[in-house]
Amino acid sequence: MHFIGTGLVILLIPASLLLNKLWLLLLIPFVGYGFAWMGHYFFEKNKPATFQYPGYSLASDFILFWDLLRGKQKF
Repeated sequence: MHFIGTGLVILLIPASLLLNKLWLLLLIPFVGYGFAWMGHYFFEKNKPATFQYPGYSLASDFILFWDLLRGKQKF
């Protein structure tokens, strides 16, 4: 779920610029965190670190995304 949310955020940024619809940028936190939080709630059954460590949480999502793309971690 983290991978899907982060991937959609990465696609949403250039799409909003190419389509000249900057309001789409407002969806970034909802798309990115929404998928991650659903994963925590439904699958992992734990509490996300977003509220306690927002910077680490955001950075970790992108690190995980790139690690999964490179095959450094498995789905």
